[in-house]
Amino acid sequence: MVSGGVSLNGFYTEEVRESGRRVGFDVVTVTGERGPLSRVGNEGSVGKRAYKVSQYVVDLSSFENLALPLFQNMGEGSRRVFVIDEIGKMELFSQTFIQAVRQALDSSDCILGTIPTPKGKPLGLVEEIRARKDVKVFMITKENRDAVFDEIVTAVKECLKIPTGKKTGGTDNGTSG
Repeated sequence: MVSGGVSLNGFYTEEVRESGRRVGFDVVTVTGERGPLSRVGNEGSVGKRAYKVSQYVVDLSSFENLALPLFQNMGEGSRRVFVIDEIGKMELFSQTFIQAVRQALDSSDCILGTIPTPKGKPLGLVEEIRARKDVKVFMITKENRDAVFDEIVTAVKECLKIPTGKKTGGTDNGTSG
C-alpha cells in the first residue's frame, strides 16, 4: 500500500468476539487479509504441538503463513513504514518471526510496533527491543492515548525524514488485554 510517496506494510492483531465475549485474536494485514492467531480452546491442530497463552491456543502456522511473507523486501526502497502489532507472547512462539523482527529493526525501514508492558517473566525479544538505542518507546494508557498519538505521528515523520530523524521502533501498549 502506497500513500503520499510512503509505502505501508505489516499487520495488526484484532480481538474476535462472539456474543460480546472475546474468543480469540486474528492477524490482519494492512491490506485487509485476515487469519486466526488464536482461539479459546484446549488443543492445537491434530498432531501438532499446542502453543497456549492463558486460555488461547495459538495457531502458529496461520500466523506465520500470513505475517512472515510481509517481511520480504525489508529495507528495499525508501520511505517505508512497517507495522508490527504486536510483538507479544503469542507471536514469539515463532522463531522465524523473531528472526524477521530482528532483521526488520536492522533495516532502513521505519518500524512502528507494539510491545507489551513489562509484567511477569520478561520476554527476551521485547526486552532486546526496549533496550535498543534506535527505538523510541511510548507508554500508552487509556488516559494518554489521544495525546500520545501526535507524538507518535511526529516520530514516524522524523523516521521517514519528513523532515528530520531516523527510526521509530515500538509503542508500549499498556492497554492490551
